[in-house]
Order: sequence, then C-alpha cells, then structure tokens
Amino acid sequence: MAAHAIDLHEELAEAKVGKFHWRLGAIMGLLTLFDGYDTFNPAYVIHYVAKPWGLQAGQAGLLISSGLVGFLLGAAIHGIIADRLGRRGTLLGGLWITSIFTLLTATSADSFLSFCILRILTGIGLGVLLPLATTYINELAPRRVANTFALWGVALGWALGGTLAGVAGVFATPVFGWTSLYWIGSLSFLLLPFMRLMLPESPKFLALQGRTSEIRDMLTKLRPERANVYKSAEIAVGESEKPVNSVATLLQAKYRRTTFAIWASAFLSLFCIFGLSGWIPTVMMQRGETFAASFGFGALMQIMSFVGALVLGHLLDRSGSSRGLIATWWAIGGVAVLSLVVMNDHIVNITSVAAAGFFIIGAQFVLNNFTAASYETGVRATAVGMELGVARVGAILGPFVAGALQQIYQSPTPMFVSIGICAIAAGGIILLARRPASAPASSLEETAGLRKVAQPAS
Repeated sequence: MAAHAIDLHEELAEAKVGKFHWRLGAIMGLLTLFDGYDTFNPAYVIHYVAKPWGLQAGQAGLLISSGLVGFLLGAAIHGIIADRLGRRGTLLGGLWITSIFTLLTATSADSFLSFCILRILTGIGLGVLLPLATTYINELAPRRVANTFALWGVALGWALGGTLAGVAGVFATPVFGWTSLYWIGSLSFLLLPFMRLMLPESPKFLALQGRTSEIRDMLTKLRPERANVYKSAEIAVGESEKPVNSVATLLQAKYRRTTFAIWASAFLSLFCIFGLSGWIPTVMMQRGETFAASFGFGALMQIMSFVGALVLGHLLDRSGSSRGLIATWWAIGGVAVLSLVVMNDHIVNITSVAAAGFFIIGAQFVLNNFTAASYETGVRATAVGMELGVARVGAILGPFVAGALQQIYQSPTPMFVSIGICAIAAGGIILLARRPASAPASSLEETAGLRKVAQPAS
C-alpha cells in the first residue's frame, strides 16, 4: 500500500537546484547558443553579398528575414507536436533540421534566392529550439528561482550565440569569407549525440501520459534525498489526453486577454529586436564607426541582453510584479533607441545600443518565461510556440521595414523612430495581460484533470 500521495508540481517547484538542474541548464544553453548564433549571423552577411548580388536595402532586409519565415512555421507547428509526442524528440528533430540546412547554406548558397530558400528551411528547425527549450526549462524550474534559473539556462546560451556571431563576423569573415559563419554554425552536429544520450523527457509531459515509472526515476535524480518516498508514494498523473485544438484553447475566455496582449507585445518586441540587430553593423558604419566596431555593436547587444534579462528575472523572482517591470524595461529601451535620432557620437552609440540590448531584448527573454507561466501544461508548449511564432511576424517585418525606410529616406533616422515607438508601445500593451498566478492558479496536473494512481512499492 502506498504511504501517501505526492503532488508532482510541488515536488518540482520545491526542489533545490542540484546537479540535474545544472546539467539540464547546460544542455538547454548549448541548444540556444546555436539558435542565437544562427539567428543573428545574417546581419554579418549583408556587407559581403549586397554588391555581388546587386541587392537594394529592401532586398537585404529580406535576406535577414528569410530565416525568420521558417522560424515562424517551426514555432507555430512544433508546440502542437511537442504537446502530443513529447519535448525530447521534438527538440532533437529541430536540431537535426537546423544542423543539416546550416551546413547546406555554407556549401550551396551562391545567390540571393538559394540563400533565402536555405535560410527558410533552417528557420523551421530554429523555430523549435528556443520556444521549446523555454517550455522545457520552465517545467523543471524551482519556484523560488524560476525566472533566474530559466534565464541562466536559455537566455545565456542565446546571448552567447548572438555574441559569437558578432565575433565570427569581425574575425572570421574578413579572412575566410561569409560562408565561414555557417561552417562554424554546422558544429551543432556535434551536439546531437550528446543530446540524445543526456536529454530526459519533461516530467510534466510524462505526467500527462501517465508514465509514472519514468517520473519516479526523474524525481529521484532531482531530489535524491526523497528517493525512498518516491518508491511507494502515489503520484498525480494526467488523464489520457484526448485530441484537442490547443491553439483554440489559448483563445478561451480565461486566456483570451492574456493571449492577445502577449502576442501583440511580442510582435512589437521582435520587430524592434530584429529590425535593430539586423541593421546595426551596416548603420553604424554609415554613422562613421569602423568595420570592427560596427560589427562589434551586434555582439554588445547580445551580451547586454543577457545581463538585462538576468537583472529583470532576479527582480521578478523577488517582487512578483512581472507585467509592470517588463513594461518599464521596454519603455526605457525605446527611449534609448530614440536617443540615436538626435545624437551621433561614439559614446552615445555604444550606450544606446547597449541599453537597447539590456532592456528590449532582456525583456523579451522574460516575456517568454511569463508566457510559459501563464498556461497549463497541456497547452504550454503550444502557447510559447505561438507567442514566438506570432512574434516572428514582427521579426520578419523588422529588418524589411528598416531596410525599406532607409531606402526611401536615405537615412536610418525613420528606422530608429519606428523601433523606439514600438518598444514603448509593447510596454504599454503587456500591462493588459493577466498576472500568471490568476490565469492557471496551478498547472493542469494539479487541478481537476488529475487522478491519483497508486503504484505498488518496488
């Protein structure tokens, strides 16, 4: 007879950060490092291909945006797959797609059209990695350090990847050409066997599938001090899942306002992030910066984005006032970008770009955690995937609109104005979302959808 029943959600939420957490964070960090690297390296391709391929500014914007089109497809579709088939296999599939088409970009992209096609296909894989890594790590994050842990596990890798893209742009491309960016990116193949061996399935997904023996093994690794309890205790597991329209669930009355607020703010946020980061190297050269310094601005944005996300995440873990702080971050970032309209000085350029990374991109990382915390386990991967999928429409438009504005006005000023205003608007819109605690007071497996299944002591 089982000694007592345990609540899976509480067991995960109350766990101390241990070896299992650190290993998981490292795995997710490596995944998102390649995501961040691949997402931002097209900004360093423009300088080399614009003249040989005869590109106008608007076409150059499409060159950046093409991968984001694929990301949109991957982010929108993967959540439905992951919520039905599991997080682990979906992540591995995304990494395979990303690795294969990154290598093909290095070997076969010899024109504007072929580059864009290969970037779209690569983007489908990238559309899996970041949103699903965010979902995965949020499902295992201890409650008291939820935002900070998720940011160390996801945002650090992504920011380091974006920084690495800048470093490769400065040092590798002048010697080996722009294709060196993708030869470096194809090293993601080396991560595949490691991921296959080390990556476990999400425990909350296992709960929804009723796979209690695997849950016991994972809980024992997470909290070895309670191993004897897990041998005999009842474990809350989800009812067998019936096929549901997960996207429609996001638009139900209890979620609708939060869903629309998240989608709109994420759209504007990524419009700003990709519009700015995609053109920063080119625009800074136009503003009188050197080649190395101009390419270094992209790396600076990524470094500061992690610092900003970590500071914001720490504040959220202490105060719990997520919407107001996220809104403040975006507003300050918008003002920083607007300062580039009225001042052109080396120190101002550095300060404003650093602030844009710290506040605008930093807030986006935390918005991903906010989204994951706002929905039940059964639709969480779909929710994060749809957030980043809708946001990627903004990301696609950002570089294109920024390029078109420069082409029309022969100046980056309208670009800075549009990005600054959109960042401030994103901050206002997120205030309309409901607090995560008031939407799903607890996740699906802790509420009415649960049944207790007694397991005999082994």
